[in-house]
Amino acid sequence: MQVSVESVGNLERRMSFSLPAERLDTHIGGRLRELSRTARIKGFRPGKVPAKVIEQRFGEQVRAEALDGLLRETFNNAVRDQELQLAGNPRIEKQGEGELDFVATFEVVPDFGDVDVAKLNVVRNTAEVSDADIDQMIDNLRMQRRTFQVVERGAKEGDRVSLETWSQAGDERMPAEGSEKGATLIGSGVMFGEIEQALIGLAKGDEKTVSVTFPADWRVPQLAGRQVDVHVKVTDVAESVLPEVDREFIRSFGVKSGDAEQFRSDIRSNLERELKGALMTRLRREVGEQLIAAYAHVEMPPRLVENEARVMVQQAAEQARRQGQNVQVPDNAHEGFLDAARKRVLVGLLVGEVARRNQLRLDPKRLNETLRLIASTYEEPEQVIELYRNDPQLMNSLQGRVMEEQVIDWIAERAQHTEQALSFQEAIRN
Repeated sequence: MQVSVESVGNLERRMSFSLPAERLDTHIGGRLRELSRTARIKGFRPGKVPAKVIEQRFGEQVRAEALDGLLRETFNNAVRDQELQLAGNPRIEKQGEGELDFVATFEVVPDFGDVDVAKLNVVRNTAEVSDADIDQMIDNLRMQRRTFQVVERGAKEGDRVSLETWSQAGDERMPAEGSEKGATLIGSGVMFGEIEQALIGLAKGDEKTVSVTFPADWRVPQLAGRQVDVHVKVTDVAESVLPEVDREFIRSFGVKSGDAEQFRSDIRSNLERELKGALMTRLRREVGEQLIAAYAHVEMPPRLVENEARVMVQQAAEQARRQGQNVQVPDNAHEGFLDAARKRVLVGLLVGEVARRNQLRLDPKRLNETLRLIASTYEEPEQVIELYRNDPQLMNSLQGRVMEEQVIDWIAERAQHTEQALSFQEAIRN
């Protein structure tokens, strides 16, 4: 096979190659003969379908599949023979008039030189789940299940206050007539802070006018940046009532026995799972920052960086849409993400290079443990495991994540590192 590779930039290459015609014809012929034995076509007995009919019915599809498979195989063999390390996916196009002549344009991994992870200084955080953390989680669960009881007193922190409001900004009244009805939990931050604090001490039927200046970026455009007199009238005050941690309460969280110790044990397992993920996130960030500092001088593949920046734009836009924002993404939005994208690409390529140079392989045991950990958060764990095993895309994503974590651990263990103990709350506050 004739292959030629030329440099069209520091990290961009163009490869010209041709597919072996004999192998393509052999593959197509073999596949058509196989179909002639197994295909079921109306009017013909199985195994007796004429070759011409098979060719008419399946020829185009078989040729396309064979061409695609041989194209990928030939390109991958050429990359291996030329000892190239690709960064990102290639762009492969037909070359000239020849049906089997192609040109592939791609970027290669930069030369990082000596990757000595022992020179890195890594801070490794540690933390444990304490009984106090479990108590706090139980308190949080009680707060989620709280009810409210109307009281005949002034409102205080934690109370739910039902109220009617209207505002006056200069000559403008909002709403023009009547008032708006709503409710807020004092201390929740749902209302503007000064208004919320003004409710403290007010009882049912009390009224008050609060003069406030809203910030320029306030979420209500009519009020943003304006000085406004807000009139409030309290229609109800209710205090929260927390449920007792009894068997009924415990059973409502899936502990069928209603046993308090089992409940605490389950909570500990959940918190430890959350903590493990948080500590890995911190370690990944720490190792990443050290790698960026040590290899910031290395040029990154520009097309790969741009593609990553565009992905980051889409992720940011999708997150904003989930929060109810109406987002319009300009064509050049990725330019604001190029620096962050470059760092992400740098870390990703270095992690891959460390794995390649040190012949690190995916640990099946770690993969299974991670899969079971993910599945344990669902009501039907075995169904989740089966879903992953039957979905190549899901499994490939999981394998990539586990492999990255393996390499991060490998680097951290061999780097100069110090341990820094954190509380559980500090550790999960990423």
